Amino acid sequence: MGLVDSIEFIPYRLPLTRAWRSACGQLDERRGWLVKVRCGGLRGYGDCAPLPAAGTEGVVAAWDWLNAWRVRALRRPLGAALDELAEADPEIGTAWGSDPAPAARYAAECTLADLAAQGAGVSLAHWLSTGDPREGGGSPSGALGLVPVNAALGALGGITPAVVWACGAAGYKVLKVKVGLGPPEEDLRRLTALAQHIPEGVALRLDANRAWNLGQASDVIAGLAALPVESLEEPLRDPNATDLRRLQAEAGFPLALDESLHGPGATWNLGDLPVRRVVLKPAAIGGLGRTLALAARARDAGLEVVLTSLIDSAAGLWPTVHLAAAVGGKIPHGLATAHWLARDLGESPRPECGWISVPTGPGGGFLPWSP
Repeated sequence: MGLVDSIEFIPYRLPLTRAWRSACGQLDERRGWLVKVRCGGLRGYGDCAPLPAAGTEGVVAAWDWLNAWRVRALRRPLGAALDELAEADPEIGTAWGSDPAPAARYAAECTLADLAAQGAGVSLAHWLSTGDPREGGGSPSGALGLVPVNAALGALGGITPAVVWACGAAGYKVLKVKVGLGPPEEDLRRLTALAQHIPEGVALRLDANRAWNLGQASDVIAGLAALPVESLEEPLRDPNATDLRRLQAEAGFPLALDESLHGPGATWNLGDLPVRRVVLKPAAIGGLGRTLALAARARDAGLEVVLTSLIDSAAGLWPTVHLAAAVGGKIPHGLATAHWLARDLGESPRPECGWISVPTGPGGGFLPWSP
């Protein structure tokens, strides 16, 4: 591997097609930096777009981390720069939110991994799937060609029967819906009405973003019993093991933890989670390798694993698609989000029939529209 010749941080601002609303608040645009690294004639890309509401650092912390990393990584061999990031990895298991700048670190690792995969002549998914990624080659684990994804529909109040039918016709088997923006009884009324229009074989993935207290969550779960619900994410405003274990026992579908995994003081133990599923956001975890390790540990503990984006640009979404291919599994991931951006930094992953095709060429496959 050659030396890291240059590192650039290119600011961007991407408006959304419409406001992204959840119980955590409203998002109208995505802002961040396209990270570009040159090494031995190759160019690698990553995306640093902090989103504190999803468990990342703030903008100032991300910018400070990126600039400190540039000083450390410039003129170093690519392998050494990758090793330096890996050396800072915490013990995976109980510490979920220990990185001070996970979005910045994720962008740095994506950029270097893109270069390493290009240098090895393999796709990023293949590179991640080998026993020692930096050796290249090897035998990938699982099928890397297609990644199943859910449809990201946004807030429940804006979803019509026509939208549901269109998603079913497009081949999606799971429809992701944000709930918890209004009274729980209103959510149940809307969901019950919407369920009458859901095509056979299609299910709802609900995300409450910690909107409810225990009594409200219990009532909602009871009201969902007759509906085609695939899972419910983050039902509790103040999640704790005792209450979540009770709710999971009441539910006939998986409950999932997402942003609670990265909250201040989070000490969840993978071996004893009170829910059946974890939702992993690589930009909140702080890297490709960390997320891959967490996914493996979660599966070993009997948990279901879903990867999701943070409504990332194409530069951030492509590495997560490759990561999802390396993680494998049949449960749809939350990566069909490119349509939420009114414009992008390059060609983005576009689902077909509920699947995203993973590029097979060297690297991650992202190319900017403006060099």
